[in-house]
Amino acid sequence: MNSDHQGAGFPKPVGPYSIFREAEGWIFLSGQIGLDPSTGKIVEGGVEAETRRILSNMEGIFLQAGIGWENCLKMTIYLVDMQDFEKVNEVYGRTLREPFPARSTVGVSALPKGARIEMEAIARKPAP
Repeated sequence: MNSDHQGAGFPKPVGPYSIFREAEGWIFLSGQIGLDPSTGKIVEGGVEAETRRILSNMEGIFLQAGIGWENCLKMTIYLVDMQDFEKVNEVYGRTLREPFPARSTVGVSALPKGARIEMEAIARKPAP
């Protein structure tokens, strides 16, 4: 069964895409930037604040999908400045627990709305 979700408790998409899609127990989260769900604007406070907001928003998406961080298998992080790698790791490591998802970090030249970081994820619901 395919589901297309737009949600409450996390930001609306900034373009023509779904926040997440579900198919046969797989959950695919679109790239998330540090948007405050109430204002639709990037949170202030630098890459650490953006990372915290992204992870909080992703947790809300996972809850709507009926899963938690333990179901997250793969994360991809996009950074405008690779000098922010350690700051992001610090926030990430305080939020997620072992076993950590597999992860890639990619340097990019720019992100939507002037974001410094974007994250996307793939998760899987446990078998019934």
